[in-house]
Amino acid sequence: MVNATHNATLIEDPDLCTLDTCPMDMAQIDYVPSLAGNLIFIAVFGLVLLGQLGLGIRYKTWSYLIAMTGGLVLEVVGYVARVQMHDNPFKSDPFLMYLVCLTIAPAFLSAAVYLCLSRIVVAYGEQVSRFRARTYTTLFITCDFIALLLQAAGGGIASSADTKHLSDIGIDIMVAGVSWQVASLALFVALCTDFALRVRKSPQYRLNSQFDQLRRNKSFHYWMLALIAATVTIFIRSVFRCAELSSGFDGPLANDQITFMILEGAMISIAVISITVFHPGWVWKGQWNEAQWHVRGSRAGNNDDVYSKISLDNRLMADDRSA
Repeated sequence: MVNATHNATLIEDPDLCTLDTCPMDMAQIDYVPSLAGNLIFIAVFGLVLLGQLGLGIRYKTWSYLIAMTGGLVLEVVGYVARVQMHDNPFKSDPFLMYLVCLTIAPAFLSAAVYLCLSRIVVAYGEQVSRFRARTYTTLFITCDFIALLLQAAGGGIASSADTKHLSDIGIDIMVAGVSWQVASLALFVALCTDFALRVRKSPQYRLNSQFDQLRRNKSFHYWMLALIAATVTIFIRSVFRCAELSSGFDGPLANDQITFMILEGAMISIAVISITVFHPGWVWKGQWNEAQWHVRGSRAGNNDDVYSKISLDNRLMADDRSA
């Protein structure tokens, strides 16, 4: 009778379970999270976070620092929750903390990448671009905010749900948020490719001469390659997370540790390491803030003077030819 009552209590409240008292099919996931693997990710994201804080403060890349810090803190918290699940995979609080934090963290990291595009547009010249620098930032930060809002709202509903129906609604909203993020990243890649093609076809005199030296530096091109690596890996991770959530918490992807460690942890690790090793602060050598735009103006700096000089030079060249 005592054992029957004890078992009934555990079935009604799996949070009371331990690895010694309950079978794994009552756990939040079908495996015990690797202690070593999750500690490695905590160390990686923790070290990168320290690097971002140091570099961001030194070079005053504040908006980039805020985005990266938000994403990295959530990554650390998410993997701390997975370490807690190693000791007890039955408790719901660590599971929900890991699920929500690791789902929304890449939205902050994507925002950091999006912020870089407007600077690149300014460095080459807004007159070469299809859109102005602030248009790119406004578009993609808005898309990122919508993705973040959907993912956070879905995670909140799923974490507080007391019925399967309500939990499924939360999951569906999270899937919508991650799907929106995938679509936003795809659009970002398309517009970046469009801008790159326009730069290749543009005459040299149309490029922004204020950043000639920056564009000639190898570190600038390595930095753009790092951004490409970060974009690709975040995209791969987002597609994986979308597929994982679509199949539900009981689906095969949600319960495959190796796939998770590769397509979630490793992908995001590559992304954050790439854009920390090639940090925009030292790559731009003090010109990062010179390429900043303002809401009421085109941006900071003297690019308007540069464009005026280009127009004047073109007119003088035309006059010389006619003479």
